[in-house]
Order: sequence, then C-alpha cells, then structure tokens
Amino acid sequence: MICAGGTGGGVYPALAVHKALKTLQPDVETLWVGGEGGMESGLVERAGIPFKAIPAAGLHGVGLKRLPGNLWSLVRGTLVARDILAQFQPDALFFTGGYVAGPLALAGRNIPSLLFVPDVEPGMALKQLARFATRITVTSEDSSQFFPGKTIVVTGYPIRDDLVEWTKSAAREQFGLQGDLPVLLAFGGSKGAHSINLAVLEHLPRLLEMLEVIHISGELDWELVDAARQQLPEELSKRYHAYPYLHDEMGAALAAADLAVSRAGASALGEYPQFGLPAILVPYPHAWRYQKVNAEALSRRGAALMIEDAKLKSGLYLTIEKLLETPEKMQSMREAMFSLRAPQAAEKIAAQLLELAGVKHG
Repeated sequence: MICAGGTGGGVYPALAVHKALKTLQPDVETLWVGGEGGMESGLVERAGIPFKAIPAAGLHGVGLKRLPGNLWSLVRGTLVARDILAQFQPDALFFTGGYVAGPLALAGRNIPSLLFVPDVEPGMALKQLARFATRITVTSEDSSQFFPGKTIVVTGYPIRDDLVEWTKSAAREQFGLQGDLPVLLAFGGSKGAHSINLAVLEHLPRLLEMLEVIHISGELDWELVDAARQQLPEELSKRYHAYPYLHDEMGAALAAADLAVSRAGASALGEYPQFGLPAILVPYPHAWRYQKVNAEALSRRGAALMIEDAKLKSGLYLTIEKLLETPEKMQSMREAMFSLRAPQAAEKIAAQLLELAGVKHG
C-alpha cells in the first residue's frame, strides 16, 4: 500500500506516477493525502484515487501574527496524519512537495519514503522533507548537489499520458493552423502570466506577420486578450488562436508549436523536452530563484533562452525575430531540448516506490 502527499505543482507528476504504479502493480492500494480545501482533491478523485484531507500550513517566511496559527495547523495536521496512517498502514510514502507533506512526513517518519523533486533547486519545504526521505528522485542531475549524503535517483520529470498522444499534424488540425508559418505558443500556467500577456499583445500585429500564435492567457487577463483579438484585421485574426485556459488540448498546443514563451516552472523541464520544443523562458520574478535555476539549466544546455521579466516587453519581439532569422539556431535548440527527454520518468519513480514498499514486480 502506498500513501501519497502532494499539492500545487506536484499534483500532475504524482498522478502520472500513480498511473504508472497501477500499470506495474495493478493490485496496489493507494491513498492520497492533501490539504483541506486544496485544488488537488477534484483532480485526484476524478482519477479514481481515494482522498483524505488534513490541516497544513507553511512556517518559512511567515509573519509573527500568523506563526502561532500555522504552528497549530502543523500540530493538528500531524495528529490527523497519524490517525490516517494507523488506519491505512502504508508500506511506503510518496511526497511531491507542498505544506501538507510536512505533517505526513512527521507522522510517518518510520515508514520508508520517496521524495520527488520537480525543480532543479528544491524549495524550503522540499529541503525539510528531504530529511525524512529514504530515497530522493530528481528531474535533473543538477539537483544532486542539494542533497549531500542522500540516495539520489535521476528519473526525469513525469508527464501526463494525454500530453503525448498528439502528433504535430493532428495538433495543428485541432487548432485550425494554416501550416505555412511557424507557430508560437505563449502561456503562463493555469493562472496566466500578466507580463507575458502584455508583451505578446504589445507586439501582436508584428508577431502575426511572421507567425501563427497560440496564446493561453489565463482567466485574469482573458477580457484584455479577447478585446485585442477582436481589433485585429481579419487576415491577422485567423493566425491568432487565443484561449483563457486549455486542459485536454494542452498536449496539442505543445505538439503544434515550433517555439514557446513561458515561465520556467518545473513542468518546462519535462514537457518541452518531450516535444523537443525550444523555449524563451521568463522566470517569475516573485519565485525568481527557483525558476531562474530551471531556466539556466535549460539555457546552459542550449535548449532555451532566458529573458528577465523586467526586460520582456522590449526584448520579446527582437528575440523571436532573431530566432526565426537563424533556423540553424532553432534546430540546435530543438535537438538540445529533445536530448533531455525522459519518457519513462513516471515508470522509474513508480519502480522506486514499489522497491521501497518491498513489492516485487515485472
């Protein structure tokens, strides 16, 4: 039996690992432990995984007014987690981050556990969780330096099966792309990225002279983006494919694109290599350190370019223009990105979990 804890950006990788786990060992029992009121409960239950919620709150960087309440949440969460573990009696624990994993790790500190680190550099919560982990799986070899003395397994970043089902031709047909121009994918995650949206809109007519654009704006900027679309002349508007959000079609957007502009979250380390998709990465300034390290890891390998958020509005168009004028650079970025592909990441992590749980498989 495996008990999983993860929130936020760790949800989709954990779901991919769960699917691989069930493939390798169909009779394995799993339980997902998440935060109260968290966004993951709907995704987890839709995947048919039993879900339990516990109180949880962060301590790092919390002001003095909030600290006592957060400490009490940690205590309550640990007590609830202890009861859950006593009832479920897991053979192994799996963590992908988030505050909720803290109480579960404390309550289950004598149970073999596996930690997955999605970003190159772990955040504070993951560094604390690493103290309890029996074994750590990482997306990139560059992460090993942050866990001296720990057993590290480089697996790559596990991605959802539905992302890789699209061929380029089927994906371009899905969006009604013309096929004779390069395709730019611009997005900033589920909530969007305001500075990326503004930079795209600032140069939209000129971009559409060179490219077709798939623009996923997020809900917050959708009215602004939709208004800009309606003002385009008909010939250019046919090349602009704007959406507030994509879920099932996200794989199609990645498969259809020739170049991406996005933040540098952990998913960029797995999804872009899967499609060999060159990228212009714009680290989120309020999570600058971790996203900057991700972007540097890809740019150092020749797979991406990095632009600071503050320089995006003036630098985006010129960067895209220069790339399109040097197809050999685009091709070398494409090859470098594809070389980082890790198609068996979920299976490798699932195999590590089963080994920790003492289960023999295939």
